[in-house]
This record gives sequence, C-alpha cells and structure tokens, in this order.
Amino acid sequence: MSSEFDTMSAIEMRRRVATKEISPVELTRRALAKAEATQPTLNSFYLLMPEQALAAAKAAEEAVMKGAPLGAIHGIPFSVKDLMAVKGVGYASGSRTMKSNVATLDAPAVERAKAAGGILIGKTTTSEFGCKPVGDSPLTGITRNPWNLARTPGGSSAGAAASVAAGITPFALGTDGGGSIRIPAAFTGLAGLKGQFGRVPVWPTSATPTLAHVGPLARSVEDAALLFSVIAGLDRRDPFGVAGPVPDVLGAARAPVAKMRIAYSTTLGYARPDPEVVKLTDRAARTFEDLGCIVEPVESVFESDPADLWTAEFYAGVGIRLRSFMENQRDLLDPAVADVLEPALSQDMRDYFTKVFARYALREKLRIFFEDYDLLISPVIPVTSLDVGRNIPDQLSDRNLVSWVFYTYPFNLTGQPAASVCAGFAPDGMPVGLQVVGRSYCEPDVIRAAAAFERTHGAGYNVGAFEL
Repeated sequence: MSSEFDTMSAIEMRRRVATKEISPVELTRRALAKAEATQPTLNSFYLLMPEQALAAAKAAEEAVMKGAPLGAIHGIPFSVKDLMAVKGVGYASGSRTMKSNVATLDAPAVERAKAAGGILIGKTTTSEFGCKPVGDSPLTGITRNPWNLARTPGGSSAGAAASVAAGITPFALGTDGGGSIRIPAAFTGLAGLKGQFGRVPVWPTSATPTLAHVGPLARSVEDAALLFSVIAGLDRRDPFGVAGPVPDVLGAARAPVAKMRIAYSTTLGYARPDPEVVKLTDRAARTFEDLGCIVEPVESVFESDPADLWTAEFYAGVGIRLRSFMENQRDLLDPAVADVLEPALSQDMRDYFTKVFARYALREKLRIFFEDYDLLISPVIPVTSLDVGRNIPDQLSDRNLVSWVFYTYPFNLTGQPAASVCAGFAPDGMPVGLQVVGRSYCEPDVIRAAAAFERTHGAGYNVGAFEL
C-alpha cells in the first residue's frame, strides 16, 4: 500500500495541510491503515490509538477549515516509543513486568507534539527498559527491519525506526540512553537526533536519569530538526532541564558548513569496525572536505573504552527499578537483560563512585578535545544490521550486550549533542550510519553538518526497496 505519503517530508505535509491540499483525517487514516497492515510483518507498534488519533485529526481539520492558527506540525501523524508516558494508555516499557501499567499523564515531549498539532497514532516497540540495541522483547516479540525482514531495525527505539522507515509516519519520538535513537536510525537509513542532555525534558523520571534523552527519528535531517524544535525547551519537572532559548535547529538545517573544523575517527581509539563500514565513513569525510570543511583524521579520541563507566550507570539504574523482579520473578525478564543487570546491581559503592568521578573526568577531556574542533564524525555502529533474534554480532562475541556498539554510549556519558545520518549502503544492501557529534550545547552545528551531508548524498529512505 505504497503511496506518495510514504516518502513525503513532514515539512511538505504541513504545507499541504495548511493550504487544504490534503486533510489531517486523510493522513491519519492512511497512517493507521499502513500501521495495521504491516504489523504482522514489521511488528512496529506496541499499541495503536485509532479512536484518539481520528478524533485529534478531525479537530485539526476543523482548525484548518476555520482558518485558526496552526501548529508547527499541524495534522501530521507521529508515534511515541513505549518508554514514554502517554496519558490513559499502556506504559509497559517493553516489559511483561509492567504490562498492566497505564500512564496518568503525557510526557512533556508528547504534550508539546500534540499541542503543536501532531496526531499521535500509537506507541512503538522497545527492547525491555531500553536495555538492548536490537529490536525484540518478551512482551512484544521481534520487530523487523523494513530493508530486510530477516534483520533487526536496532534498538532500543526499534518500532519507531521501523515504522518511519516503512513510511507509516514521517517522524517518531524515541529515547536514547546509550544510542537508542542513533543505532536504529543507522540500521534503517534514517536521521536521528540526540540533543544536548536536558534540552528535551525527560519526565516521568527515567530509570537512567543521568543518561536519558528524548529525540526524533525522521526520514530527513530537516524533519528531525522540525520535531526537535517542537519538543525542546525547559520543563521544570526535569531537574536536569536546560534553561534559555532553544537554538534554531530548523534554520541550521539549511546553513552552509564551509570552514567547519571536523575531527574524523574510525575507531575512537578502541572500536573494531567492519571494513565496509569504514569505506563509507571515509567517503563521508571526503564529502565534508569537498564542502569546504577542514577534516583531520584522529585515531584516539579516548584513552580507553568508557563502556564500564556507562554500564555502571545505566544497568544499575534499570536494575534498581527491576530489583524485585530480579529477585522474585526473574523468568518474566528477557534473559539477556537479566544477565547484564545482575553484576550492575552487585557493584561495590566505592567502585561505583570511582566510575562516577571518572565520568566527570571524561567530560572534561572531551571539552578540551572540542576546543580544537566544531564536530567529531565517526561510524554509528561497527557493523550493518544483525539478524533478528541475535544480541551480539559473531565477530564481536567477546563484547557484552551493549559494549559491541562502541560509538554511541560515550556521548551519553558526556551529554553532548549527536546525530545519525545515512552514510550509504554496504554490499549486503543494508544502510550504514554516520555519527556527527558536536560541542556541548551546539545542536545547530550537528544539524547543519548532517543536513549538508544528506543534501549531497540524499536521504537513505527509499520506500521502493521495502517488501512488506
């Protein structure tokens, strides 16, 4: 059931809604129908909200017909990952332990997207409590990649990426505590953005409150910037919230990049990428040189792999949330998740705070590193998408559930803005992502570089390649 809407940008949808060329009700019905039709193959959604979505779409259409002021994403369908609260519907976080939980309020980003005229059609799948970078959970089963149904779309924002890549909605809200927006964006050829820590409010409190971000996955960098501009800004319920004006990321998506200073690292000093991934990121580095940037190869960004610092923080937080189930009903949990939570829960307090202080030292080293550069580019993931049902690539079997990812979790530790943009396609036909990392609080630099690269090479999205 492909249509022109499968590849239409959110910005173009908004224009056509405002000029009455297309109806919010038409867009919403199409999105719901495609979501339902692809559910047996992709399994992108934890739940759909047809009654609420159509009621919101009718209200949006009435506003257009009356000539009322329209929001930035007026009439555009979107979805929300099931690690975020949506008032009155299930809030299970991908876990059988939470399958009866119902949210009593909307998360701030959900609230803002609705207020800007967005039409929420449903909640998308996630790995259990966002603990795996692949797309399955005991609650919802396996979510699949539209480019190849035998492959994972990545995680933990699995359904968000799969649904956007399949053309169901032009963008979606995901979360990122260690790469959970950037990883699935890379595996599905999308744009994904993790802003500065605290720029988009996170509420209710995350199980990983010092690492968690909310952000967009979209068919293009510009559409990601549009949704980000809607959801960003201080909310006092988030104690880490960044005050002050939200930077003009939408304007940045159209800005030139000449003379930007870019560090390029294939390994960050410790990663083990597939050669085909490196070929595409090498090409990306040359593209930035062609665009007038100053690109400098940097072998070691980090003195050592900070995976242990991230693991101590992330899995300890989730482990505390799930401690009673770990002790009394472990069989309800994903076995791979339970195995990785156990050592995090048993860590010594002195060891934990040693890692906390090492994390702050890491932040300072990265701040000094970025005094010489505007951006750092690297692969997002060392490999292309894994087969469904697998947690770790065979060639990286010595790594744990998340440390095989290598490139994304360091920038949750530092809180810097980072994006994924499609770098091209490997010989196996699967997308490869380019990571663009900016200095603290400098989202516009990340957006303008990612958008400039995308304009040169084209977005990875191509609905004609999907066989659903």
